[in-house]
Amino acid sequence: MEAPAQQQGDERVALLCGLAAVLLWSTVATGFKLGLQVLAVEQLLWLGSLFSWVVFLVYVLATGSLRLVAGDKWLAVALGLINPLVYYLILFGAYDRLPAHIAQPLNYTWAITLALLAVPILGQKLSGRSLAGILVSYAGVVLLLLTAEHGGGGWDVLGVILALSSTVLWAAYWLLNTRCKSPAAAIMFWSFSIGTPFVGLVCWLGPGWPTLSSENLFYGAWVGLIEMGVTFVLWQQALRRTANAARIGQLIFLSPFLSLIIIYLVLGEAIGWGAVAGLAVIVAGLQLARPAADP
Repeated sequence: MEAPAQQQGDERVALLCGLAAVLLWSTVATGFKLGLQVLAVEQLLWLGSLFSWVVFLVYVLATGSLRLVAGDKWLAVALGLINPLVYYLILFGAYDRLPAHIAQPLNYTWAITLALLAVPILGQKLSGRSLAGILVSYAGVVLLLLTAEHGGGGWDVLGVILALSSTVLWAAYWLLNTRCKSPAAAIMFWSFSIGTPFVGLVCWLGPGWPTLSSENLFYGAWVGLIEMGVTFVLWQQALRRTANAARIGQLIFLSPFLSLIIIYLVLGEAIGWGAVAGLAVIVAGLQLARPAADP
């Protein structure tokens, strides 16, 4: 049985890892927008995928979690085609067309899409609480779109469609993950090993290879290490060390609000009351839809 002092130490490390992951994730919307100012969508994704692949390679070698369970090999192929290939091409396309403070909350509703897709795919049932949370969150989406400022030509409808479509892909990715029996790190490594060459092919056929300037490498590292790589490791450590995963999971709700602050300070986007209110309603719906945590 673990000693109380060791338990307290593990909980402290879990909290620090969880907070570090949330803080890093809060910067990625800003990183996407800055990177897309100097790189095409495909180029930013290519560099980011390479950096992330290196992170997962080092991690699986260090932890001895390189091998997949035999039955997971084809799942790893499917997951690699979703992430990093199709999901991030669509997500970056949304960020390329929309202000960061609009794209980020729209993408954040993926957890609601997950709950909806789990009904036909996993045969799960929606509780009254979950259904209420879903309705509240999508009311927040409507509020966000109706009240936030946009250009004189109206909304970039394709950008909104891309942002909402990304939630379907990300939810499908995690539903497929539920079928995997291999370590999560192994799945991530092999997914990126499979998906990254396809990203490179799309980049080569599209805008061409990015120049390896310090600026381009910086943004590639920002996306690859913070959005896809290091934060995954931190979050895994947080969940592994804590005795209360639900409590650590609550930290993720800090991320979109911190992200809005960073977007305002760094990108200088005009964030009106509608954006803040819409995001607050979305997060309230997500909280409502979550299963009640154990006391």
